[in-house]
Amino acid sequence: MSGHHIHPTALVEPGAVLGENVSIGPFCHVESGARIGRGVVLMSHAVVMSGTALGENCKVYPHAVLGADPQNNKHRGGPTTLEVGRNCVIREGVTMHRGSDSSRTRTTVGDDCTFLAYAHVAHDCDIGHHVTFANNVMIGGHVSIGDYAILGGGAAVHQFVRVGARAFVGGLAALTHDLIPYGMALGNHAYLGGLNIVGMKRSGLPRKEIHALRHACRMLFDRTRPVSERADEVQAAFPGSHAVAEVLAFIRSDTHRSYCTPRNLAGGDGFDSGDAD
Repeated sequence: MSGHHIHPTALVEPGAVLGENVSIGPFCHVESGARIGRGVVLMSHAVVMSGTALGENCKVYPHAVLGADPQNNKHRGGPTTLEVGRNCVIREGVTMHRGSDSSRTRTTVGDDCTFLAYAHVAHDCDIGHHVTFANNVMIGGHVSIGDYAILGGGAAVHQFVRVGARAFVGGLAALTHDLIPYGMALGNHAYLGGLNIVGMKRSGLPRKEIHALRHACRMLFDRTRPVSERADEVQAAFPGSHAVAEVLAFIRSDTHRSYCTPRNLAGGDGFDSGDAD
């Protein structure tokens, strides 16, 4: 282990494991049992607690607290973890909690994620790769966030809710139901305001796939029958669409919550807004 830069006012407890070229700034605290990957930068006053693993090249800004005890009354103090992937940016005042021993036992964050100031990740959450939390986003325990999802400033996600890959949760939205992949949730309480067309274009999703997903979602959320009952019909109608298959897999998987649905199906549902070209 070489090339560390540790400020003299920082406290790194015996038993903490540091990779190569780690930089630890003034008044940081790294507890015994924490693991800091190669090239990680901790700016001033950051706290990394026991049971936390930070992947290589993460950058942690002042007053972030990573790996605190879960805010879960069922937790009895057993060993649990917070695992953060590579190349994550964790801005000022962000908090992330370990898992709870009565449940998943770990909180996981993928690679290349960005958490802006004062965002919060609760116990037992599972966050994918390339996820973005804007300022003051807060998610409850047991939440699952898919790859490339974006949560706007001040958004809140209820415990046990799932947010699908490449979905978008609008600023100040209160999401209490599962949000399908590519979906866009708006409002308080949040409704399905259409599809994340901008995100799909940025990810290079072909025009044909975007149009297929629009029509498939209209079929899924027509309100004449439960969403789960329409899934087979949608699969038969769009057998070659990878994006539709991804949404159907999300619909068919086990969940603790109902689905986030459109506010109005008779026009203005958002599935035909924007240009897919």
